[in-house]
Amino acid sequence: MALGVALGLLIGSFRVLREVTASTIEFLRPIPSVALIPLVVLVFGSRPPSALVLVVYAATWQVLVQVLYGVADVDPVARDTARSYRFSFLSTGWNVVWPTALPYVVTGFRLAAAVALILEVTAELVIGVPGLGQAIGVAQSSGAVPETYALVIAVGLVGVLVNVLARVLERRVLRWHPSVRREAS
Repeated sequence: MALGVALGLLIGSFRVLREVTASTIEFLRPIPSVALIPLVVLVFGSRPPSALVLVVYAATWQVLVQVLYGVADVDPVARDTARSYRFSFLSTGWNVVWPTALPYVVTGFRLAAAVALILEVTAELVIGVPGLGQAIGVAQSSGAVPETYALVIAVGLVGVLVNVLARVLERRVLRWHPSVRREAS
């Protein structure tokens, strides 16, 4: 999350960085993180760090792209007004860019949370990293149908819990935003 936000704010704030990194971001972004499993296994083996690398990679892209959209959505008039009032770079970032980008950051967080859960379970299932995914694979391969269903339902419940927590965080962080105020009324 922190890496995606920091990179997104940095790249999005400077036109030169946006232009230099645009082709790289557009090239790497559509690569499915699951496709990196063989490479990660070669580099890290079938240990927990391999799943962590996949999760961080996938989640960072979700957040980075959303933050870039958020920074690009800043009203030029607001930015020019801050410049005419001689706001410092940091003050402009805090008072103009951040409030505009924050809804995008929270959306990136929700997307990243879901993708991280999916990728973690997939890594556990495919690589054999200990966790619910590995337990599902073992139960399935041993023909334990009820246990397999129970584990799949448990993963589904974890997904629902992650989504509910992300929504609660979104409502708390964006309570001032019109979209959240409309939801509440």
